[in-house]
Amino acid sequence: MSKAPALALNHVGITVPDIFGAIDWYVKVFGASHIMGPRLLAAAEKATHETPGIFGRRFRKAYQAHLLLANSVGLELFQFIDPPVETPEENMPYWIRGPFHIALTCADVDGLVAKIIANGGKARNAPIDFVPGRPWRLCYCEDPWGNVVEIMSASYAEMFGNWPQPGMTEQPIFVERPKA
Repeated sequence: MSKAPALALNHVGITVPDIFGAIDWYVKVFGASHIMGPRLLAAAEKATHETPGIFGRRFRKAYQAHLLLANSVGLELFQFIDPPVETPEENMPYWIRGPFHIALTCADVDGLVAKIIANGGKARNAPIDFVPGRPWRLCYCEDPWGNVVEIMSASYAEMFGNWPQPGMTEQPIFVERPKA
């Protein structure tokens, strides 16, 4: 059986309560390019008639904008108007199925964390050295609306492609796949 080639990540959708503020924030803090919108998505409009099929019968109206990161991965921002955006009590529900954060690569984790905080976001933890003996740092942060953004100092492939890494003081425990 031949392995299919890996697909490229196209974009990540993020719900925010203020689309214009979010456009400005992601452009200013992460250097994203604003490439489209916001545009109106409405269940009753011919131009966006597909939205009830995507979002369900409850959906009536939203704003949508598109940003682009350095590696051509998109950030698709949504501000739902009807029904309106709700702010959950816990903004990182890792125990619920589905994505619970996005991660961006920046060599200067500490500098970007300071910029996030200076622009209304927050750090969920202090930046940490991820692997002893390696120059890798990471920090979990939040945008001003509570969306979780992890900042990593090196690429995903570099950090996890050769695990365990030299310099690790504790050996990882790998989980065996159950026998069929």
